[in-house]
Amino acid sequence: MGFFDRNRAKYVAAGVDSARIPPGQYVTERWPVLHEGAVPAVDTALWTFTVDGLVAEQREWGWEEFRALDASDLFTDIHCVTKWTKLDTRWQGVSVRAVWDAIEPDPAASAVMVRDVGGYTANLPLDDFLRDGSMFAHTFDAKPLEPEHGGPMRLVVPHLYFWKSVKWVAGFTVLAEDEPGYWEQNGYHIYGDPFQEQRFTND
Repeated sequence: MGFFDRNRAKYVAAGVDSARIPPGQYVTERWPVLHEGAVPAVDTALWTFTVDGLVAEQREWGWEEFRALDASDLFTDIHCVTKWTKLDTRWQGVSVRAVWDAIEPDPAASAVMVRDVGGYTANLPLDDFLRDGSMFAHTFDAKPLEPEHGGPMRLVVPHLYFWKSVKWVAGFTVLAEDEPGYWEQNGYHIYGDPFQEQRFTND
């Protein structure tokens, strides 16, 4: 029995439903730190969140304005394309739906391009972006989200591989058609479903 099988068997024996662990993943109690580039120093006094693209009017929020949008809690599993899964994570933040309801999107909208403070991007079809559980999170385990994990705020889209959950998030562009973001242009799958093992372009 290989490592992945032993790992899965360990958690199933402890009562975890095996259906929660995508194929090709192992469960970790740690939270590995992985990202493109250096961890940025984000000053919340200067931070802004901007929505543009196919909207009636571009919208921009400062830190306190954004956090004043409807608060939400999330209890979920997360899955990284590098094959680790972390179970039962706890988040607090602003639901994506609350932000969407505060703008006037064009009916032609079908996708978004989410960006961080440095210009990193990840694409999401609109149905996935607006799915229940998608959140702009500022708190993890009742503590402010640490910079190496995307603090002061990151996107969380738990049903897709976690590269879609942009760290140090600074806004999104509403699109008429889905188009590849940073990693999608560099060989990663355009969608990224962990249960279908959609890691790379041809998976």
